[in-house]
Amino acid sequence: MPRTIWSGAISFGLVTVPIHVVSATEDHSIHFHRVHLEDMGRVRNRKICEIEDREVTQGEIGKGYEISPGNVVPVTDQELRDLPLPTARAIEIVAFMPWDEIDPIRIGDGYYLTPDGQVAAKPYKLLRQALARSSRVAVARYAWSGRERLGLLRVRDDAIVLHAMRWPDEIRDPAELLPPPAEVSEEEIDGALALMDTMTRDNLDAPEFRDTYTEAVAELIAAKREHREPAVPAEPAAERGQLVDLMAALNESVAKAKAARGENEDADVHEMPTGKKRPAKKTADKKTGRKPRSA
Repeated sequence: MPRTIWSGAISFGLVTVPIHVVSATEDHSIHFHRVHLEDMGRVRNRKICEIEDREVTQGEIGKGYEISPGNVVPVTDQELRDLPLPTARAIEIVAFMPWDEIDPIRIGDGYYLTPDGQVAAKPYKLLRQALARSSRVAVARYAWSGRERLGLLRVRDDAIVLHAMRWPDEIRDPAELLPPPAEVSEEEIDGALALMDTMTRDNLDAPEFRDTYTEAVAELIAAKREHREPAVPAEPAAERGQLVDLMAALNESVAKAKAARGENEDADVHEMPTGKKRPAKKTADKKTGRKPRSA
């Protein structure tokens, strides 16, 4: 059973749902210690007070805010817990939105919300079924780990998931990172779409979606433990030169993607552009004046 990270309640209008928060993910990566290579002794961080020049214990350490150089105001954990915030012990739902209106760049780690006892079972199920039937997500505010946060509640199977979200002013404007202007033809766009069709999957359970880096590190450690040579890595692909013919690269990519999936390269599965321009399709976006959403 995952450990409870935070306990409180979901505030949904006048409805309150007592919940526990547990992590929705597991870390299976391999972690290393820092060691002294000469004798393999552990290298640790020591907490030193810069005034007394001595190591201090965890019980002697607290929080402080530096107002000016040398002028630090102490702030205790109890004072932070007692801040007059409605979100101090509650996940307060403030709005509902369509899922596809949320920019994924704002979404962070996910946590499962579990009902706290029998009294929470019915309001928990009510909120879960209402979210599922509405095809919307809830946007909420909550205070956690020393700051107030924005969150997103959605349904996954029979559970409610809380995702941490970034505030609008925490997202950088990408304008300065955009490439210089370049012309892209309709044939090249069609070629890219054909490649995307060939690489489309229904889920992420295929063998190529596995952590090969962790597998390689585990093999390296096993080889060292067994005093044998580790497996020889595959030859890296030859470096490509400067891209000259974009259409040729797209056609080659489609052929390789088909071959990787065991498809007949000559089969008429995806029609590649022939050089003839297709008439532009009229879309609902043109009628409504809305800009098409980017993928």
